[in-house]
Amino acid sequence: MTRFKPWPRSLAGQMALLIALALLVAQVINFGMILHDRSEFRLAQATRPVATRIADALDREAHGGRPLSPDRGRVRRLPANPIPPAMFERHPEVATELRRQFADLGLTVGRIDTGLRPATDETSDAHRRDGLRRGDRQGATLLIAIEQPGRGWLAITAPWPQPGWRLLLAVLTQTAILYIIVLLPVLWIVRRISRPLQDLRRAAESFRPGDPGAPMPPHGPDDVVALIAAFNALRLRVTGMLDEKDRMLGAIGHDLRTPLAALRVRIESVEDDVDRARMIDTVAEMNRTLDDILSLARLGRPSEPLTDVDLAALVDAVVEDFRDIGSDVSFVETERLRMHLRPSLIRRAVRNLIENAIKYGVSAEVRVEADPRCVGIIVADQGPGIPEDRMSDVFDAFTRLESSRNRETGGIGLGLALARAIVREAGGEIRLVNRAAGGLDAIIELPR
Repeated sequence: MTRFKPWPRSLAGQMALLIALALLVAQVINFGMILHDRSEFRLAQATRPVATRIADALDREAHGGRPLSPDRGRVRRLPANPIPPAMFERHPEVATELRRQFADLGLTVGRIDTGLRPATDETSDAHRRDGLRRGDRQGATLLIAIEQPGRGWLAITAPWPQPGWRLLLAVLTQTAILYIIVLLPVLWIVRRISRPLQDLRRAAESFRPGDPGAPMPPHGPDDVVALIAAFNALRLRVTGMLDEKDRMLGAIGHDLRTPLAALRVRIESVEDDVDRARMIDTVAEMNRTLDDILSLARLGRPSEPLTDVDLAALVDAVVEDFRDIGSDVSFVETERLRMHLRPSLIRRAVRNLIENAIKYGVSAEVRVEADPRCVGIIVADQGPGIPEDRMSDVFDAFTRLESSRNRETGGIGLGLALARAIVREAGGEIRLVNRAAGGLDAIIELPR
């Protein structure tokens, strides 16, 4: 099942989402204000004409005009409240507003009752006899009854506009227009900024010290152009520093190998065979250590080109070298497996794993397993394994789990560090797994 990602990670997506949310919140607030204003307008539309008409009718009646009757006129006088107690929807806010307006006009009234009659409602003959006119079929009608203490009730009708889809449609249209006018230009600007940033990210990810490649062409806004120029300058500085490091390491290797070679020649003049053999072994170990250090330092800029090789045959050849010197190493035969890699480096990584297996696990069994995505080289030993909390420590340079400095029980702690650096340079990974039945599996995983 695909995992839902509620928040985009790209700059353009985040900016677009934030702006869209801000516009939506603004439109929701605007919609609420419009609804409030419309409600106030509807209340005023229903109450102000009613208060004015009732005040005019009572004033005419008080000054000798035609008295209010129950069967004619906009304002009618009835003996009782004409609104049924449970038939219509009440609106107390209308009664409250009318009472306030009557107080401003100097009129004293008793109870005020209201009832909303829907547009489809058919007024009964009894209601019409009570003096209520049928509402306009085009809209709902608000029936209003005002009590005059000692003189009966005054009845009047007023239109009551109903909220419809027109207001919502207008707000949605306004929101769409805002999105088109505001969001699209912002998206274009953000895209113009984010595209060179994405190119810069890809250039940084593909940068390799051994192959710096062509400089990235500056494009985009001024700040982004300055950032790209700074990246290109940094690239040149890093490449120059690595070149200087390689020259320094080459000089160190040459300066160290020369006295070691002279020392090796002088050792031949030592008469004691035991001392001479120990000195020769010490010089050989120093040469191997020097090779490991130089290889680890230069790994980011390998001189060996990528080559199509049969990985199974390459691993078998490494195993055969160990068998030639009498080591207990076996290889599980497998079919040919063509890979594109640097054979000398991969050979060295496999050799380091087999050397560790022999030193700490007595024997080693090597096999190659492949699936459609990756290839695994497994070196299995019969040793005690490694504590789970020290699995990551053994890959650190100059780290040994065996605390003594005896070269017979381990090297200087560069074997696994060099092997992991080689495998990662090839785009793979190396990991160690303790087997449940005992022993350790060192696994090199290479992408196909």
